[in-house]
Amino acid sequence: MADTSDSSGLSGSWLPTRFNAVHYGPNSVSRHLLSSLPAPTSRAFIITTSSLATKTPLIRTVESLLTSKHHVATFSSIRQHAPVAQLDEATDLVRKDLSIDTIISVGGGSPIDSAKVISYRLHEKTGKFLFHITIPTTLSAAECTFGAGYTSADGQKTGVAAPDLTPNMIIYDAKFALETPEQLWLSTGIRALDHAVESQYHPKLPEAPTKKIAMTAIADLFKFLPRYKKNPKDESVITQLQLAAFDSLFGVGRALAGGLGLSHTMGYALGSPYGIPHGITSCLTLAGVVRLKAKDPTQAAWIARIPFWIGLEGSGNDQEDGLKVGDAIEKLVEDLGLTTRLGKDHGVGEDQVPVIAKLATKAESGELFEEVASIVRSKL
Repeated sequence: MADTSDSSGLSGSWLPTRFNAVHYGPNSVSRHLLSSLPAPTSRAFIITTSSLATKTPLIRTVESLLTSKHHVATFSSIRQHAPVAQLDEATDLVRKDLSIDTIISVGGGSPIDSAKVISYRLHEKTGKFLFHITIPTTLSAAECTFGAGYTSADGQKTGVAAPDLTPNMIIYDAKFALETPEQLWLSTGIRALDHAVESQYHPKLPEAPTKKIAMTAIADLFKFLPRYKKNPKDESVITQLQLAAFDSLFGVGRALAGGLGLSHTMGYALGSPYGIPHGITSCLTLAGVVRLKAKDPTQAAWIARIPFWIGLEGSGNDQEDGLKVGDAIEKLVEDLGLTTRLGKDHGVGEDQVPVIAKLATKAESGELFEEVASIVRSKL
């Protein structure tokens, strides 16, 4: 782990996860899906959402490429935040067919995390993990981690983690991303920005390669998200954003199984309990958390490295520059048309502020509790 007693971060260790391969570019699915299967006789179970299965041609395309030789079944009932009831149903289907050795997730964080949870449960019963091929259609970057979150029966976010849950193959295909609604794509881009920014001040993440690579993700997200907003059909820009999402999180490696920082923790408190997508939670929380972190000299020193990468001139004062970064994130969210209010848009009232602050801080009072409550209140 990194020694981050100062902002140089020059003492540390990187513990990578393992990917067999990462493929990217338009038509990557048609070029690489079959060769990504672990064996000539592999049998695959597809997990996705109803909207992708019924409103786009993507799942039919994957099924057609696999043919009946490799395709066993498709489960398309995964919903936002991966409710446990659907996970139970999908897990039972996989357990009943011993020929299945591969799971293919198509979609955003919910199908990808669901595939990991199913594999985890299978491993508990059989001692073997499923080979996981993922085809992401958002920028949430769930494909880059070995952790998986889902929603328990009481509506709270929970999860599992194991190094072998990292997907074996990632296929980024701009053609597939063309089917993603613009707001979903852009908001999950802010989620990727959340990953990259919070990695900068996380005390357990090393300078190389984690923070350095995440910094390039910050630069690319600030550059290419506005370009996508102007032309959502530009496949080159889409691919650049897919790679930026990858860079935002893969460098974390095995250092962490859970959230990266306070913005993520607040996102969990807002997401499952109130039905808010995690891309939108990052739009609500990241700028405020960065401004809060900028008050602390140690945290500010890390954040103050960011302005150079997003076209801002540094002042030489870490705290001032940290506040600039928070303002720049707020402006990016606004420019992308992602500004949202907890009250008007999501039905979250003033009475929920202490509930959210408690979930995020695991406390009922104190300085951090009040700071988080203030950020939440500012977004009502």
